[in-house]
Amino acid sequence: MERFITSAPLVLSFGSINADIAAYAPSLPRPGETVRAQHYAFSLGGKGANQAACVGRLAGPLGMRAGFAGRVGNDMFGEKVREQLAGFGVDLSGLRSDPNNATGLALIGVDAHGENAIIVVGGANMAQDSADVSAASGLLDEAAVVLLQLEIPPDVVLAAARRARANGAVVVLDPAPVPPAGLEAALLGCADILTPNETETECLVGQRPRDAADAAGAIDKLQRRGARGVIVKLGAHGVFFRFGGQEGFVPPFRVNSIDSVAAGDIFNGGLAVALARGDAPTEAVRFAAACGALATMKRGAARSAPTLQEVVDLLG
Repeated sequence: MERFITSAPLVLSFGSINADIAAYAPSLPRPGETVRAQHYAFSLGGKGANQAACVGRLAGPLGMRAGFAGRVGNDMFGEKVREQLAGFGVDLSGLRSDPNNATGLALIGVDAHGENAIIVVGGANMAQDSADVSAASGLLDEAAVVLLQLEIPPDVVLAAARRARANGAVVVLDPAPVPPAGLEAALLGCADILTPNETETECLVGQRPRDAADAAGAIDKLQRRGARGVIVKLGAHGVFFRFGGQEGFVPPFRVNSIDSVAAGDIFNGGLAVALARGDAPTEAVRFAAACGALATMKRGAARSAPTLQEVVDLLG
């Protein structure tokens, strides 16, 4: 762990950035149904940006740095999300502007129970290629922890993971959205830690985990296919993990949840921060779970990221 206990270690999120438009309604519409929402909000989103925002909000008090690499379009949405992500204290030297593709957009419906349904337009995110890896090479080489997701082309994710691991970084892959054909072996094994939630785990292994025993069985299957370490996020049922030579279960934190948008992304951001400061697996997962729980108490995506003091208070 000596690599991570340095002055101002860098946590880099390489991936997607979106403009989010969220509508809040009593229920989510069924096919063919129109539902009237009470209000809507525009905000920064995209799994990569959400994770970077969480790191940015936590990193400063811990003497760390947050970075983001990705693409936005040369449009109004691109200007707005760039400005908002910078406001979290994130280094945007790896964020490129794309003159040919629009900024990614997410249309989000949230019901009265905080459950959500999301339609994503990839835009500039899905136009990323090897040039983006090259542009971020300095950040990838320097980073202590690299966060990856699947809202950009898989070959770009794989190239970024290989570059980061070759330079000693811990690579955390959020396998969302899971490709229709599942994860190829190369992609499954490119990360040090895979972090599926219940739905993603079901897509990957064919069975939805309901408890720690189910999660352990799912991890067995994933590791037989080449996964190194795995964290299964069970939502309100806690977290089961196996990585770094440890295995265990972290029970859920009891909070007043109003919006689950981006809770998994905030979990991953918190996990990366904990790993970068040298926390052992159990402590890192517990820190991450506290971040994810706190995110459900606020509306929105990136802006739901907690402060360090909020996490400390919840951990007790």
